[in-house]
Amino acid sequence: MTASTLPDATPPVLLVHPGPHGVAAYAREIATEVLEQRPASRLSTVDALAALPPGTPVHAHVTDRLWGSSPEQAARVVVDLAGRHPLSVTFHDVPQASDGERNRPRRRAFYRSVAEAARGVAVNSAHERELLREEGVWDGPVAIVPLPVETVEPVDPSARAADDDAVGVLGYFYPGKGHDEALAATVSAGMSRLTVLGRASDGHAEDLDAFVRRASAAGVEVEVTGWLDEAEMVARARRVCVPVIAHRHVSASGSLTSWIGWGRRPLAVRNRYIDEMVALRPGALRVVDPRDLAAEVTIARHGATRTWHGLDPVPFGRADAARAYRLWWAEVFR
Repeated sequence: MTASTLPDATPPVLLVHPGPHGVAAYAREIATEVLEQRPASRLSTVDALAALPPGTPVHAHVTDRLWGSSPEQAARVVVDLAGRHPLSVTFHDVPQASDGERNRPRRRAFYRSVAEAARGVAVNSAHERELLREEGVWDGPVAIVPLPVETVEPVDPSARAADDDAVGVLGYFYPGKGHDEALAATVSAGMSRLTVLGRASDGHAEDLDAFVRRASAAGVEVEVTGWLDEAEMVARARRVCVPVIAHRHVSASGSLTSWIGWGRRPLAVRNRYIDEMVALRPGALRVVDPRDLAAEVTIARHGATRTWHGLDPVPFGRADAARAYRLWWAEVFR
């Protein structure tokens, strides 16, 4: 279905946050695409919400860390918003075991209260929909709009020889992101370099320092790139020898879509979300069982083309995601 054949329903006001948080950046990307398809659509920042007449439909991308200093404060803010405006939400970073014994019930309570207050709930994967049910958060209707992939300058096959003999892990560093698994595979594969393409997530700088020390003790030099602008990050990600995705716990992965958009075919440790993404984009990932990761790193190190997918176009891009949202909003706010 093309943008011109979509129902001509007015989308809700699209709420966006400033700053570098991944969810905030994604909300801005989707809003920009919706505006491209329907220029009459409206955006608002959180600070400008007071100017909206009560009863104006609003859509928000939601994770507790974006809406408050604690899950409890974030719940008060979002539930209050839903009391003034019919609200649809996209949930990100949904609760799961990796949140720990203290934060897991608090985050469950946040998402539960928002789901109960909202007019409609969306997530980025069927995996997340199941997590909401498994965590006792929400078993009502849930729309699924996958994270899109935007291709950045397709790479000629002759340029697909990485010149950086390192394993690479993309995105913010935090426990459970897969850096430990990537390090173990690096050591077992006889490689001596690992690149953290990004920086420590807020509150995890000491964890990153400890990781660098553990790696050094195991004979692996870790380079932490820190924040890079998009062009620099694309260039570095394309130089890495073996891209790896080894999350122990995952909601939906912007790192995964970035690797694919930059032409890479990362080694992805199998889980429910990875299997779902393989079905959505056949050939874009090389799926490995956890016990086989080191062996696959060894093979990929000596076979450069194995970590490039060559797909053009990649299924389900940003325009597809915007169309999916517009169809959903036509149902939610009819």
